[in-house]
Amino acid sequence: MWTSTQYRRLVRGSAWYDLIVMAAFVTPWSFAALHGLLAAVMQALDLPGELPVFAPMHMLMANLLGSIVCVWSVLRIRDPQQVYGRYDAAGRFLFAAWQLNALLQGGSSLLVVFLVFELAWGIVQVLPVKAPSRASPLPQWPS
Repeated sequence: MWTSTQYRRLVRGSAWYDLIVMAAFVTPWSFAALHGLLAAVMQALDLPGELPVFAPMHMLMANLLGSIVCVWSVLRIRDPQQVYGRYDAAGRFLFAAWQLNALLQGGSSLLVVFLVFELAWGIVQVLPVKAPSRASPLPQWPS
């Protein structure tokens, strides 16, 4: 069970993770560099799965994804509310479902790394948060 302060740190930490991981998706140029790096890693490690060449529409989808995730990350960094952590967990479970689907369809095995992180961040963000303790009322003096 998280305390409110711990949970705020958790939400902020997951946001920083997203911002760092997704920053390269924001522009066509940064994503092209990341794509080349990932392709080289897959080839060097002889990993199974496919990392296809991106057509302009694929690039657009990657850039839109990166843009919205980075904006969502900055919001959670600046204001790590509990409700944002709950919504983020729901989003992570959706992302994990689609990553698993891509893996089952022959997508790059590099997705396993991201799938593990999505599930981990999602699970820790759905754990309960202890309700803040109420301050004891002031004693009432007899009249």
